[in-house]
Amino acid sequence: MNEAPVRVSAVLFDMDGVLVDSRAVIERAWREAAQLYERKITEDDIHHHIHGQPGPHTIRTLFHDLPRSDQEKVQAHVIHVENTADYAPIPGVEQTIARLHAAGVTIGLVTSGWQYKIDRVLDLLDAQSFFSVIVHRDDFVRGKPYPDPYLLAAERLGISASRTVVFEDAISGVTSAVAAGAYCVGIGGEELLHAGAKIIIPDFEGVKVQKTDESGTSIIACKPGHQLFIDHSSARI
Repeated sequence: MNEAPVRVSAVLFDMDGVLVDSRAVIERAWREAAQLYERKITEDDIHHHIHGQPGPHTIRTLFHDLPRSDQEKVQAHVIHVENTADYAPIPGVEQTIARLHAAGVTIGLVTSGWQYKIDRVLDLLDAQSFFSVIVHRDDFVRGKPYPDPYLLAAERLGISASRTVVFEDAISGVTSAVAAGAYCVGIGGEELLHAGAKIIIPDFEGVKVQKTDESGTSIIACKPGHQLFIDHSSARI
C-alpha cells in the first residue's frame, strides 16, 4: 500500500554515513585513541556515544576519568585521523544532491563534524555552493540526540522543522530529527526504524528527484510507492 504524500519545504542531510562512507574511519580513530590508554571501545559505545555524536560528548562519556591533557590528546588523534582519511561518497548521493539543487530545492547540512572536514567533504562532492544552511558542532551546545541541531537549521531557513525531510544514518541522529518534528529517512538498517525513521534505504541509488509541471514543486521518491512533495515557495533561500 502506498503512503499518503508528505509535503515538506527543505531537505536536510547529516554528513558522516550519509554524504560519505566514514563510519569505518571514525570507529578506527576512536579505537586507536582508546588503545593509547589500554581501553576498548564496545559496540554499544559505537552506536550510542560515537556515531552521530560530537567529539566532546564521546570524551565526556568514555574518557571522563582522564586528565584534561590526555583528553585533548584523544581528541587530537581523532581529528587527525578523520582530517587525513580518504572518503568515498555514499552511492547515489552526488546525483541526488545535484538533482535537488537543479530543481531549486532548499538543501541543508546538519552535522556534529567540524568546518575543515565539512569543507573536504563538500569539495569531494563538488557541492560547495549547494547548501543554503550548514549547522556544525560549534553552533550548538546540546548535540544529537537532542533536537537542537535540526531545530537550529530550520530556524535559520525560516521554516518549521516539521516542514523538513532529514536523511540520517545513526540512531542518535534519527532521534534528534524525530524529536525536532522532521520526517526522517534512515540510511541503514531496521534499528533506525525503531529509533523513529519513517522509512529506510541502503543508499541514494534508488532515490528519484522530479520537478513537476506545477510552479515551485518537486517530488522525491525514496523507493516505490513513496513520495515527498517539496514546496519551494515556502522555504527561504
